[in-house]
Amino acid sequence: MNHDVAVVGLGRVGLPLALCFADRGLRVLGVDRDPDRLAALRDRRMPFDEPGAQELLDRVELALSDRVSDAAQAGHIVITIGTPALSHIEIDLRDIRSALDDLLPVLREGSSLVLRSTIAPGTTEFVAGYLAKHRGFTPGEDVFVAHAPERIAAGRFLEEIDTLPCIVGGVGERSGEVVGRLFGCFDAPIVQTTPVQAELAKIWTNILRYATFALPNLLMMDCEQYGANVFEVIDLINRDYPRGGMAMPGLTGGTCLRKDFTFSEERSNAPGMLLAVSRVHESVPLFLVQGLRRRLGGSLAGRKVAVLGLAFKAGTDDERDSLSHKLVRLLERELADIAVHDPRVRTVTQSFEDAVRDADAVVVATNHAEYCGGETLARVRELASDDVLVVDPWNCFGAGQVFAYAAEVAALVASS
Repeated sequence: MNHDVAVVGLGRVGLPLALCFADRGLRVLGVDRDPDRLAALRDRRMPFDEPGAQELLDRVELALSDRVSDAAQAGHIVITIGTPALSHIEIDLRDIRSALDDLLPVLREGSSLVLRSTIAPGTTEFVAGYLAKHRGFTPGEDVFVAHAPERIAAGRFLEEIDTLPCIVGGVGERSGEVVGRLFGCFDAPIVQTTPVQAELAKIWTNILRYATFALPNLLMMDCEQYGANVFEVIDLINRDYPRGGMAMPGLTGGTCLRKDFTFSEERSNAPGMLLAVSRVHESVPLFLVQGLRRRLGGSLAGRKVAVLGLAFKAGTDDERDSLSHKLVRLLERELADIAVHDPRVRTVTQSFEDAVRDADAVVVATNHAEYCGGETLARVRELASDDVLVVDPWNCFGAGQVFAYAAEVAALVASS
């Protein structure tokens, strides 16, 4: 075979994995249908930020193709394409089926097929059955099918690929063994299990985080209702209490957390429970807009609002499914004059100075390190209007106030 491993989908999951395989000495084929992405890679340019990945791209060899069928030239095929959910809470398998249909005529006996993206329970068995139905392959004997879920955090790929246990759920006798050997080129331990347990482990890892972050966001909204300070309440919950552990509020989104709960909700034994978790997070942008409106005289029409941050979390350029975009859309519907700055995303935004200058309100939507601390607060006070309202659900400035005027924030920080 021409390649040891083919990675289908060179996004934020697939491309770092392909580069790491190549760095371990494997012959790697990367497959993607995005011509701009392939052009960037042929020019040795990373299409997104991932610490250390550009250095790998500079030194390793990575063959490229825009045809999924070419992946059959490799002994191992790792599929990292997106796994969306339809709007009415139904799993969308069209992209996976499309890839399988491209591979079916050329897939060779002895190949392994690894699902790396987050998938709904039963999807790995579906893929194995699809190959058996249309090609007559016996999974675990003729071909080796497994789910090896991606659990690495954005910005930590090169670190966590060698440290996080790699879960492998294989179909049939030998699938887990074969796929375990592939991922054994990394230093992380291999944990063998069944396909459905691997699927559930990944889904519920994300659900746990999503639900955990919903609690402080709901508390933040409750505190506004009762005239309480969410940061002080969280401190009371956690301080010297062995059963505390409440997280801090903030805009919680991202392409994984914002969608993966639907993979359980589709067939849930408690329908609506996880939808309620989602509704809490989806309500936060509106909560912030309503708080702005109440404090700025009942209307945002014609008021300049600076939104700091489009990325879904601190330290990344990934703005997919970021709630910052929802916040901006809601502000547009209020007829506010919106200025946006983010130092990391690929979307073109205004400079910090232009975004904040003469603003009536400044919203810290993403807790980038660039926004945290006294220096940024001083620049806001210097550039914005005299009575600028600061909205800081992340507590980036350390004042312990979700809504406060800049002078008040500065006084609180100085006294702390």
